[in-house]
Amino acid sequence: MVIFFTSCEKVIDVDLDSAPPRLVIDAAIKWTKGTPGNEQKIKLSTTAPYFSNIIPPVSGATVFVTDANNTVYNFTETAGTGEYLCSDFAPVLNGNYVLTVAYNGETYTASETLKPVPVIEYIEQNNAGGFTGQDIEIKAFFFDNGNTNDFYLFKFKPSFDVIPSYDVAEDKFFQGNTIFSLYSSEDLNPGDQLAIGIYGISQRYYNYMNILISIAGTNGGSPFQSPPATVRGNIVNTANEANYALGYFSLSESDSRNYIVE
Repeated sequence: MVIFFTSCEKVIDVDLDSAPPRLVIDAAIKWTKGTPGNEQKIKLSTTAPYFSNIIPPVSGATVFVTDANNTVYNFTETAGTGEYLCSDFAPVLNGNYVLTVAYNGETYTASETLKPVPVIEYIEQNNAGGFTGQDIEIKAFFFDNGNTNDFYLFKFKPSFDVIPSYDVAEDKFFQGNTIFSLYSSEDLNPGDQLAIGIYGISQRYYNYMNILISIAGTNGGSPFQSPPATVRGNIVNTANEANYALGYFSLSESDSRNYIVE
């Protein structure tokens, strides 16, 4: 029997198409309510083969952000990490900012506006949620500003999961009213901790994240299934448009709560 099963084992090498590495720019500027917001980080890396466990960092780039007053905030790399840090960033709500990344002889730029966000007012728990009525639902409520068209990004990180869950919403049907973000899971149990974050985002970033979340939710779980198209962000290569970077430059005010499931 042992010989039979051993003889059935066969290593299958999957020959996947390869492509030249592409620059990836993770430039999410987040200003947490109640903090100065002066410490910010931008990460640079490149794409890697499908089966690679290593994300190659990008070193030696010049990274800076310019505000509407032409003040320049330089981001300096922590040697060899691909993480570029700034300690004197000055966040201004509804302020306009431009990102510039110079790398390998080419320059990448993007512009965005720092969007405000309401505070999380209160949290409610429902122990009879989901289709089966057995899931725990957590709702975080906040009041929408009725004078502006607003877009929101929600982040949920339960203590038992490594990867957070995300969702987006717009206030089109809730102008000036109370809105809630919802997290539901059959894996939630009393005593678990749920980190809840809400971010003010632009309409462009809302559209971008909406596509990414839709792809992640409908992927079907196949390890070899590819997204229907490359999702382009707002970062432009000023010298060679075809050699575009992946990622997005966003600026958000944020509010968060750590909730203990009852």
